[in-house]
Amino acid sequence: MSLTPDEIDRYARHLVLRDVGGPGQQKLKSARVLVIGAGGLGAPLIQYLTAAGIGTIGIVDDDRVSLSNLQRQVIHGTPDIGRLKVESAMDAVRRLNPHVTIETHTVRLTPKNAQDLVRHYDIVADGSDNFETRYAVSDACFFERKPLVTAALGQFDASLTTIRAHETGPDGRPNPTYRCLFPSPPPPGAIPTCAEAGVLGALAGVMGSLMAMEVIREIVGFGESLVGRLLMVDARSMRFETLRYGWDEANPLSGTNRPDVA
Repeated sequence: MSLTPDEIDRYARHLVLRDVGGPGQQKLKSARVLVIGAGGLGAPLIQYLTAAGIGTIGIVDDDRVSLSNLQRQVIHGTPDIGRLKVESAMDAVRRLNPHVTIETHTVRLTPKNAQDLVRHYDIVADGSDNFETRYAVSDACFFERKPLVTAALGQFDASLTTIRAHETGPDGRPNPTYRCLFPSPPPPGAIPTCAEAGVLGALAGVMGSLMAMEVIREIVGFGESLVGRLLMVDARSMRFETLRYGWDEANPLSGTNRPDVA
């Protein structure tokens, strides 16, 4: 997939990067990325994927823009209040980069529709704000054999990892699933919502940008990905730490106790 003269100028700073270059930029142009959520994480994520020249971005979100969103969801503006987030985000993408195709899915992702949404894309980036959606997305990515970049926000802390559970690692063992990292969701009410506890707006920007960088890395293929590593960010002390985690043979997706393995 060749680049137009306009794209060569637009992506000039990528093209001179040894680890990206023309072949890497062409990979970005041909890629199809599904973004779950056009909120705090999704807003900067979508913007940087758009600027990077991802060919097609799908956005899943059934919510509308509210005034309280604007403290962190920077893809939307005051005139967008009341609009569907997917529509507001689509307009922002078109202003930023006309070479990017946007596919909107004005639905709430559930275990019933997750696989159908995921299967049409090359990689998935999950910026949802609840465990039910995270499990549905990660399970769907496992069954559809799609890589997943997933992040979560707290008040002043956040985390990020990449899941390629459908593949094996260098040691021949299966890569870990999301359920290897978090075997079960916390009890209802154990973790307060963003509306209840609050969130530092700029932290959403940091993590959404890191998600975009990890998606780009996975597509182009440079550096060391976050597969099997959980990046943890503490905004109070400005600390970044990485925790390694591995495959759990008891996990219900790729574990040894699955019915088809027995």
